Amino acid sequence: MSMIKSILSKRDFDINPENLRAVDLKESNFIRILTHLFHESSNPELALHFFKLSEYCIGSSHSHKSVCKMIHILVSGNMNYIAVDFILNLVRDSVSKEVSVDVLLKLIYETHSDRMVLQTVCSMLVDCYIKENKVDLAFELTCQIESFDMFPSVGVCHSLLRALLGLNKLELAWGFFDRMMRQGIRLNVSIVTLFINMYCSKGHLLSAWKLLMDMKNGGIKPDVVAYTIIIDSLCKMSCLREATSILFKIARLGVSPDSVLVSSVAEGYCKVGRPAKAMSVINFFKVKPNIFVYNSFIAKFCSECNMVKASLIFQEMFEFGLLADCVSYTTIIGGYCKDRDMNRAFQYFGKMLKCGINPSVTTYTLLIDACCKSEDLEMAANLFHEMMMEGLVPDVITFNTLIDGYGKMGHLHKAFMLVDMMRSAGINPDVTTYNIIIDSLIKRGFTNEAKDILDELVRRGVSPDTVTFTNIIDGLSKKGDFEEAFLVWFYMTECDVKPDVLTCSALLNGYCRERRMAEANALFVRMLDIGLKPDLILYNTLIHGFCGIGDMDKACNLVEKMIRNGILPNKVTHRAFILGFEKQWVKNPEESAASKLQQLLLGHGIHVDVNDCIAMP
Repeated sequence: MSMIKSILSKRDFDINPENLRAVDLKESNFIRILTHLFHESSNPELALHFFKLSEYCIGSSHSHKSVCKMIHILVSGNMNYIAVDFILNLVRDSVSKEVSVDVLLKLIYETHSDRMVLQTVCSMLVDCYIKENKVDLAFELTCQIESFDMFPSVGVCHSLLRALLGLNKLELAWGFFDRMMRQGIRLNVSIVTLFINMYCSKGHLLSAWKLLMDMKNGGIKPDVVAYTIIIDSLCKMSCLREATSILFKIARLGVSPDSVLVSSVAEGYCKVGRPAKAMSVINFFKVKPNIFVYNSFIAKFCSECNMVKASLIFQEMFEFGLLADCVSYTTIIGGYCKDRDMNRAFQYFGKMLKCGINPSVTTYTLLIDACCKSEDLEMAANLFHEMMMEGLVPDVITFNTLIDGYGKMGHLHKAFMLVDMMRSAGINPDVTTYNIIIDSLIKRGFTNEAKDILDELVRRGVSPDTVTFTNIIDGLSKKGDFEEAFLVWFYMTECDVKPDVLTCSALLNGYCRERRMAEANALFVRMLDIGLKPDLILYNTLIHGFCGIGDMDKACNLVEKMIRNGILPNKVTHRAFILGFEKQWVKNPEESAASKLQQLLLGHGIHVDVNDCIAMP
């Protein structure tokens, strides 16, 4: 303060350090004091000290104009890092108080004393608006400062372009790009790459490639990043031939593909089930595959249940000096779970823990699911509790997996307890949760309770799907309660849920069991009218129903319809015909059934031995 007093006394400012409140700190006087302090000392820290102390003494923040002056002083004194904080706070305050960009820019212009400093401050202001996600205001501000014959720095221009593209404002971005060119900012690889990335993210690969070629023809050599973006996008779209072609082309152009680029193509081949091709690409370019490629190899072999190959790839990864991550372990654990080899699955789970790699929710869910399928509910429950003890929050899939395990084993009370636990944990049961509960209730004859669950599902705002209604209709049909089943069918229509072949099959099965074939046939016709295509199982159900009452004409008509739709009869059809001919007291019903089916096939120009059809499951 003594230094401040000494400087300001030369300008006739009477500063009393003990009683700063007595000093005239109104906006205009305060700005003059800041200006004199900096001009006399060339020390921005003195001005900053006085700024903060005076703010403390008056008990309120300075005006926007005073802040703008302080910003200019800080930038003039190379204290940009502090100036940025001031500008950011100024932007936030202006946005909250709805101070327009042009008002703020006017204040900055009025308080400047050096044009170079003004340009830096304006550039920093644009950047701060971008950081606050006020891209429209940043763009507006850029237009405003052009009236001062100034433009943001190259770095800020890049940030604004990136922000515009991130908001899908491609037209504005191109317009701004043109303005950059007019300002003399030269076209470079990084700027064009922003546009290439934008086109690729939208799936416009032809536009991206054209832009890359224009860049090349314009004398700017595309770098490996630009090519990587396009090749990676092609791989994600499974256009692997094109991606590989570009990979080899750029190698001939003198751009050295790095391990990331080669691995991207190799990973693409793995995902479409061509690991041999992936390996040939890796070997040709003599690069070391990264963890993502190895994970893709492991995932491919696990999906084919080729666990011998998957485990060899897993081991090879370590030999190349790569450490398996959570994805690697989870993938191979999932493969062994799918293969029903729980011993190996738990061996890898143990290795994972020993290596200090934390299992994910997916890891636990895969193991829980496998335990449920092998009816080891005790182990499934232990894994579930261990998972929570480790601080992992089970998701709706994990809950549904264990609920399904309990439901299939008839432990409905435990399934309902898990549903309550879900709600307590703030996880809303989804339609799959309710479908699992409904299916479990139906299979144990609790049809009314299943209908109650349907009502609860609707009350909670969860939209029932086709599976929900099909399960209930199937349960009611099996009980012979067709009137109630049709009420559910009509309710399904009210909920804008379309029945599928399985829904129709549920009702048809019931009618056929009860030998109510007129109603079954009417439902079948209705099903065709709404555009559903019956499958072999549904045809056989209806054929068996007509054969069961000895109506072979109707059964034969159905087989003809089935053949016309490209579906051949099988041994189930043959058994139904045997039943039909037995009902008609035909001698040697098996031979008659085979002969009739052969005749129907030949009648439609199908020259297939009926014995081959009968051999089909």
